[in-house]
Amino acid sequence: MTYFSHLECSYCSARYEKGTLLNLCTNPKCRLPLLAVYDVSKNISRDSLVGRAPSMWRYREMLPVESDENIISLGEGMTPLLHAERLGRMIGCSNLLIKDESLCPTGSFKARGLAMAVSMAKQLGVLKCAIPTAGNAGGALSAYCAKAGIEAHVFMPRDTPDIFRIECEYYGAHVTLVDGLITDCGRIVQERKDHEGWFDVSTLKEPYRVEGKKTMGYEIAEQSDWQLPDVIVYPTGGGTGMIGMWKAFAEMEKLGWMDARRPRMIAVQASGCAPIIDAWTKGEEFSKPFPNAQTLASGLRVPKAIGDFLVLRAVRESNGTAIAVSDDEIVEGVRDIARAEGIFAAPEGGATFAALRQLVAVGKVSPEETVVLFNTGTAYKYIQNLP
Repeated sequence: MTYFSHLECSYCSARYEKGTLLNLCTNPKCRLPLLAVYDVSKNISRDSLVGRAPSMWRYREMLPVESDENIISLGEGMTPLLHAERLGRMIGCSNLLIKDESLCPTGSFKARGLAMAVSMAKQLGVLKCAIPTAGNAGGALSAYCAKAGIEAHVFMPRDTPDIFRIECEYYGAHVTLVDGLITDCGRIVQERKDHEGWFDVSTLKEPYRVEGKKTMGYEIAEQSDWQLPDVIVYPTGGGTGMIGMWKAFAEMEKLGWMDARRPRMIAVQASGCAPIIDAWTKGEEFSKPFPNAQTLASGLRVPKAIGDFLVLRAVRESNGTAIAVSDDEIVEGVRDIARAEGIFAAPEGGATFAALRQLVAVGKVSPEETVVLFNTGTAYKYIQNLP
């Protein structure tokens, strides 16, 4: 059962009925992401979660899929929230935790969003999906489309590590390598999708990937006995995870599952591709395309995110901040997490520790605060990028 009510534009608040296959707001002056809205008047008790399967689908009422037969699942979600005691001691942070998304199917948090997107594609009768990707999203789409019997078309930059291409091809996806960045891949999908009959599942260009990602926020709350941490440090490329968690916190407050207190949200980017940081520093609502984007953290190489204003909104509303780290600092972060905690974190995960080290050093995070770092994937897929 779902309490999904309708879709609403995240910027102009235009309302759209559910059951319609949509990408962005159709207002030509807007064309920004749509978000799912739920009827929270039905008073779901959080006690109803007891005994449910340990996957993201345990929050079934607050997810958009109408019928269980349309759920395409490989067991995604309910990843561990680990106390990183030795890592915390390195920087004087006594209450440090890591949300380890590397244990999701296909090795990254992208499984959450693509499980939801493909489930909704099945529900809405989609036969072909297309995606621009820095790597992990393409692998996740390919896997879930294989499970669903939906055709997958994946476009990735030519310099993406080979493992991502190989993974997609083994799942049966049609892979196209592009001379350029993920934004160039996205342009190709946009230009060809109508002629080819593809449904575009680009980040935030369809309404449902964010619904899978928001379950990270539900899980953190449940795993912390409904007391959210003081700080969440999140690697931000397209930003869907941060947007989803911020949405989840608001939903849980409306459900009466928690109070109005929120974590400070920290957006982390690579210094070689930091459009969100530039916009944050200048106090702007939207970011500008970042020139000559380069970083070994493929998931952070997003020169311009369509949901940038939603990331910036979450950071500002939470009294958080946005911070950039260098590739050298990212690699050091990967090593530190591995040696202290036995977690081989993706570069994006390493970036969060590098950022936290800086924040603690300048007093923006105090030693006694509870901090959650997100490791969004496994480093095994990035061996080609790591020195």
